[in-house]
Amino acid sequence: MFNFGYAQEKTSLSGFVSSEKKEVSDARVFLIGTKYATQTDSLGKYSIENIPQGNYRIQITASGFQTLKKNITVKINENNILDFELSNTENQLNEVVVSGTLKAVKRLESAVPVEVYSPVFFKKNPTASIYEALQNVNGVRPQLNCGVCNTGDIHINGLEGPYTLVLIDGMPIVSSLSTVYGLSGIPNSLVERIEIVKGPASSLYGSEAVGGLINIITKNPTNAPVFSADVFSTSWLETNVDLGVKLNVGKKATALLGLNYFRYNQKIDNDGDNFTDVTLSDRISLFQKWTFNRKENRLFTIAARGVYEDRFGGDVRWEKKHRGGDEIYGESIYTKRAELIGSYQLPFQEKLMLSFSGNVHFQDSRYGTTSYIANQKIGFLQLTWDKKIGKNDLLTGIATRYNYYDDNTPATSKLGNNNPEKTWLPGVFIQDEITFTEKHKLLLGMRYDYNSFHGSILTPRLAYKWKLDDNNIIRLNAGTGFRVVNLFTEDHAALTGAREIVIANNLKPEQSINANLNYIKKINFNNGTFIGIETSFFHTRFSNKIVSDYDTDPNQIIYDNINGYAISQGISTNIDFNFPNGLKIITGASLLDNKNVENGRKETPFLTEKFTATWSVSYKIQAIDLNVDYTGNVYSPMQLPLLSALDPRASESPWYSLQNIQFTYSGLKNFEFYAGIKNLLNFLPKQNNPFLIARTNDPFDKNVRTSDGNTDNRDNYGLNDNFVPNGQTVDTTDNPYGLTFDTTYVYGPNQGIRSFFGLRYTLR
Repeated sequence: MFNFGYAQEKTSLSGFVSSEKKEVSDARVFLIGTKYATQTDSLGKYSIENIPQGNYRIQITASGFQTLKKNITVKINENNILDFELSNTENQLNEVVVSGTLKAVKRLESAVPVEVYSPVFFKKNPTASIYEALQNVNGVRPQLNCGVCNTGDIHINGLEGPYTLVLIDGMPIVSSLSTVYGLSGIPNSLVERIEIVKGPASSLYGSEAVGGLINIITKNPTNAPVFSADVFSTSWLETNVDLGVKLNVGKKATALLGLNYFRYNQKIDNDGDNFTDVTLSDRISLFQKWTFNRKENRLFTIAARGVYEDRFGGDVRWEKKHRGGDEIYGESIYTKRAELIGSYQLPFQEKLMLSFSGNVHFQDSRYGTTSYIANQKIGFLQLTWDKKIGKNDLLTGIATRYNYYDDNTPATSKLGNNNPEKTWLPGVFIQDEITFTEKHKLLLGMRYDYNSFHGSILTPRLAYKWKLDDNNIIRLNAGTGFRVVNLFTEDHAALTGAREIVIANNLKPEQSINANLNYIKKINFNNGTFIGIETSFFHTRFSNKIVSDYDTDPNQIIYDNINGYAISQGISTNIDFNFPNGLKIITGASLLDNKNVENGRKETPFLTEKFTATWSVSYKIQAIDLNVDYTGNVYSPMQLPLLSALDPRASESPWYSLQNIQFTYSGLKNFEFYAGIKNLLNFLPKQNNPFLIARTNDPFDKNVRTSDGNTDNRDNYGLNDNFVPNGQTVDTTDNPYGLTFDTTYVYGPNQGIRSFFGLRYTLR
């Protein structure tokens, strides 16, 4: 740890400890392995006297900052003055966030609880997309919805994916159709941080922010490295390439160019059902973001992204020539997507910010013989005014959102003619954060939206923050959320083209009311150990939930609001440990209670866990520049969709855990080499099940018999009910369980244990 030769003469060591050009008081400064130690004063100054000449290893610890260790040399008759700069602790309690209030504010100062995750967190378990990376966030679970094409969404606190709003730089461009495949196309290399708000946020963000929101903040070109590369591959030959280049365009602008390429083309069938275990994918994403230097540091950023993906899942014998045919079953999806995002601060003395976004999403899909071709366009424009008046911090804004959706199903036809869905959603909102004292803040908000189909919608919001002291903070949040349901989504690919769309009543938008109590506790120990604890109690009640009825009439799909309500409630805790020896632990657990109540009957929704926990344990072996990261999660049983009383598959998932380990070597300048193992326990969802996908031997249901003895030759896309146009499916010698082809029985990734290896290069 240290090496010095004792001399008769003694000397001193002094200097300043700071962070972001601000002094750090009460920081502990000591020479490891000796008795020499002190603390910084109120100005961040320290001084250690009577030190023998020699080589030492100094350690500096302070509450809320990462522990700093450094080799130093102290000499006699010299001015030994050394200054040190500390960084915020990795738990990021002091991180600046914007998602809670649409304003940049330190997380501890925000009246709304916001969770923040940096690229450092996600590098502990490298993945090819944001969708996969979120599996390590407490209370957030990526949910696969199809065992063949691997479509998915993101659950927050057990709520289904449509209740989660996904933003990029605060813009609502990942929604509706694009959530099906758009999430898997967002590479980690673009991310500066991810902010998560659990609970309704419709008073600021409008529709879809019912259960919570995920805001993906992309990198600022000004702070980005000159060049970065991150390449990894797995033993399944999944290959991911991330490249980033910063360009200075004169003195006026800086640009960041990012390229992501992902390829997986192995038709692996380890579970023996003759279908691919994991969807094949060939995906490329090109991203460019510009920042412009303007007078008085006014903001102007603009970014664009293009994505193309060719995705396939199905029979391992499938080839392109089988696309759309009934000989060999396959699900083939071509996706083209373009996005534009920007923010421009208007040249006025008042702080006026104009934000805009637009995206075009085109999809050409074949699910067996069913063709699904869809086109969606979303435009968003918002103007905000930010003003401080005395103790009031005001934010007001107007926004409008336009959604265009068209497909080749009866969902967008009327009287035999094409009738695309066109929806306008203008709104106005106001928010006032009142600072009574340093310890007490009150936030009040209200939003009014007018939907061209549903009419007027009001969403109020209230938040109260009580800072007991620097180490104890209590927040109480309450508000409402709403979701204007897009009825015409990809679910209609299940249709034969003969069903009529019926809206039973004048549909009301889905609404929720939420209360959330949040408590943050910081514990600092004299030896430099830091513990941060954050606990939340939440309760959300949903009304007007819209459900689709396929059973009442086989020739219709009937839409109506639920005759009842839904509840989501529970407790969630995150704990961060930072030890002076370099050990860092981030762990969390959530206890959930979700139920639908209709006509007095309570039911737990499918694919909803009651308990989940996550962890990340990291330690750096300084002597050999090796980081060790052990990450994982655990999920309690979930109710699973069965097709009939004879279905032999388990009605509940087992307890299961996905665990990973990674080793990263950083001993070479600008380089990092990493390798590890994913799914250490080799968990597979087929365990204790005879099969996952029902009737892969007859995916076109050519040999399915119904109650009147007829053969059901309908097109099929994973329906999980037993009603067919000609009667009830019955068991036969060829079909002993009375099943139809079904892909919806899926709750976890269908990949076992596998290794990975990667390389990162960063030039700053």
